[in-house]
Amino acid sequence: MQMLVASTAKKMWITCFVIFPFVIYFVGPQSALALQDVTADLFGSEYYGTVAAFGDFNSDKQTDMFIIREHSELVIFLADVKVPYFKPKVNIHKDVFPSDAVISSVVPGDYDGDSQMDVLITTHPRSKDSRQTTVHVFWGNNQTLDASARTELNKTFVDEPLVMDFNGDMIQDIFGVTSKDSSPQVCYLKGRILVWQSALGSEVSMRIPHSNAFIDLNKDFTADLFLTTVDSGNTAFETWINKDGNFTKTIPAKAPDNVKIVGQSAFLDFDGDGYQDHLLPVCVDDACQKSAIYLARPGEGEWTPVLTDFQWRDTLWGFVPPQPPSAGELHTPITLHLGDYNLDGFPDALAILRNTTGSNQQAFLLENVPCANASCRGVGRAFSVLWDLSDLASIHGAVAATFFDIYEDGILDMIVLSRGGPKGELAIHALKNNFEADAYFVKVIVLSGLCFNECPGNVKPFGVNQPGPYIMYTTLDSNGHLKNSSAGQLSQTAHFSLQLPYTVLGLGRSANFLDHLYVGIPRPPGTKEIRKQEWTAIIPNSQLIVIPYPLDDPRSWSTKLYLTPSNIVLLTAIVLIGVCVFILVIIGILHWQEKKADDREKRQEAHRFHFDAM
Repeated sequence: MQMLVASTAKKMWITCFVIFPFVIYFVGPQSALALQDVTADLFGSEYYGTVAAFGDFNSDKQTDMFIIREHSELVIFLADVKVPYFKPKVNIHKDVFPSDAVISSVVPGDYDGDSQMDVLITTHPRSKDSRQTTVHVFWGNNQTLDASARTELNKTFVDEPLVMDFNGDMIQDIFGVTSKDSSPQVCYLKGRILVWQSALGSEVSMRIPHSNAFIDLNKDFTADLFLTTVDSGNTAFETWINKDGNFTKTIPAKAPDNVKIVGQSAFLDFDGDGYQDHLLPVCVDDACQKSAIYLARPGEGEWTPVLTDFQWRDTLWGFVPPQPPSAGELHTPITLHLGDYNLDGFPDALAILRNTTGSNQQAFLLENVPCANASCRGVGRAFSVLWDLSDLASIHGAVAATFFDIYEDGILDMIVLSRGGPKGELAIHALKNNFEADAYFVKVIVLSGLCFNECPGNVKPFGVNQPGPYIMYTTLDSNGHLKNSSAGQLSQTAHFSLQLPYTVLGLGRSANFLDHLYVGIPRPPGTKEIRKQEWTAIIPNSQLIVIPYPLDDPRSWSTKLYLTPSNIVLLTAIVLIGVCVFILVIIGILHWQEKKADDREKRQEAHRFHFDAM
């Protein structure tokens, strides 16, 4: 029996030795990127139109899609739990607009302060460009839109306006240059009453198309104002810092020298220092035969190239030069859509490129990687184009691409628009990101905070897209080094910016609790106190809904936390269950062998000759 027990122990050690690599193989880190086309699951046969915006229209904590069809009709696809996961439920028919009107942008939000989602739509005449932009606001009422009760602004804009919170009351305002005024104007719609006001008190020569932004640029957790302007025929940038609640102009900056075409400015924490960096895609020549992406740190006028190599094999690629505006096709400026696809804490980008022969145009993923050459050492990071993603390469004629969390699991998937869709519309492609690395995230959405439990009309306060909040976290990585990342919520709204109403911040492979999570919101004019709150020990892989109520008392702000278990938890459970079953089988076999040996010994004992009986 002792020999049998020793043998059993030895076999158990061998079993553990065999199982350990098995566990490591299945639950260890894997970093391969794989994309899966899930268009049919999402839209069924309704996969056409122009995706214009995202927002939780029916307050069910799932993000819905706003899609333009026939250039003059808006359809809201509500998220569902059954296939197809997005169903067309609410629409604004083209008959409510003038017969020659073309929809140029859609911006969901709360414009009257009732904590219900309204929808702002900009239009311009079909035969003209966006310099005669008319703004319509359709008022939300119990998760529907009343087309008959819409408000049309009595002034037209020279370009699509920027939706922002100019006066810090957490109600969306409309900012831009009108055809009647030389200085920027802001329109308030609180209580559905039109109030116009001069915004900055000085004339601004706005660039068309602009890439204005409402985002914190000096890390004080209060949103500032960034404007793209024209100076002596060249693109320039003005930063208006929010000091004591009032916007104060700082030293203007200029675009990089010797560039012919300037794309849309974008803002991201490129190197993980908590500050928002200015990202700018450009073309060195008029035909975009040579393209580049430059980065400028906040408060610095020096531009650093973070991507200049667009050569793949024997083919040279570059950005798509802007096309003349037309009513029949989507022509967007050179735009980068940002998101952390691999959750490493450094945001990546999606861009539309075409080869210099003009034979192909498609979407590419630009990965944020450590700097590998001398030109970007001042930043420490750079973009690298992932050329060989077959699922993106198979979508020809792409005109726009953006990130979107399809399954609300904290992993950013991709939405790509391409030519050649049904009924003469753009085709919508949904690509699921099957990124399997053991990486973690925190997903944050900041609401308006105008009410909490007792909202007017007994509505839920979740369906509001809120521009201006600033989010940042600090924690320690697996090596004990300080790690942080930051982002602004809905900083840009014009020219199909396609920004999400939430923020997904990657944490890398560190499963530690977040040491600190900071959230700040805009403040009213003349207010010195910064409205900012801090939370500690936030669980990774969680969605955090921040309700800043009451607005002026950050200590009373509340949060709702929803945990999204990592795939590693499921894999670990499966492997452990498998190991337990395997060990039980081994124990059963050994027990059976032991029982057979005992029976054999008893039989031998029964047949043995007993001398004591003689």
